[in-house]
Amino acid sequence: MKQDFGQFKELPAPLPSGERVIWQGKPSFKGLALRSFRIREVAIYFGALLVWRLWSNWFHGMPAGEATTSALWLIVPAISGIAVLAGLAWLFRRAARYTITSRRILFQFGAALPMTMNVPLGKVANAALKTYRDGSGDIPLKLSEGGRVSYLLLWPHIRPWRLRAPEPMLNSIPDAAGVAAKLAEALTGRPGPSAISLLHRGETGSASNAIANSPTTVAA
Repeated sequence: MKQDFGQFKELPAPLPSGERVIWQGKPSFKGLALRSFRIREVAIYFGALLVWRLWSNWFHGMPAGEATTSALWLIVPAISGIAVLAGLAWLFRRAARYTITSRRILFQFGAALPMTMNVPLGKVANAALKTYRDGSGDIPLKLSEGGRVSYLLLWPHIRPWRLRAPEPMLNSIPDAAGVAAKLAEALTGRPGPSAISLLHRGETGSASNAIANSPTTVAA
């Protein structure tokens, strides 16, 4: 049965006969802004710098009005920097789309130069799930031997700091647990609830879960 390509206009080309889309989505803006572009850390840095400037001005005997005015000038670069990072997060989200089909996982990305990367399900050795308090999460994919990708080219759709063996990652996707169950079903050929035991990892947690690929049930 051929799937209606009109439902998925973001795909680079119509799917071959017999291949169907299981899930399609984008990273969340909040997740990219906070966890990939580190807007929270930048805001904390400028906040600490503002406090230090106020204390330094007061310690050196500067009048209160001048000390406050001098310190408040830091707000300008702080807002500018955060605005730039937020804009980049918006652009990267706008250009990104993840698609899980019955045969592969597609990564569409590139704010300036749109690109598409195909990861056949048979090349996925296993996948992990990391969830956050808002229900969003990350699903990094460990590829089998011979399936190497570029860390810089894929960023931020890549597992952080895995430089020697980069792992493509579905980054900051809403309802990550539900998506992980669908991916597990595609990889193992078993229904979602029985294919994966979901262990949630919050922002302060430490547990993660693996989705193992069964090579005998996955078509490369």
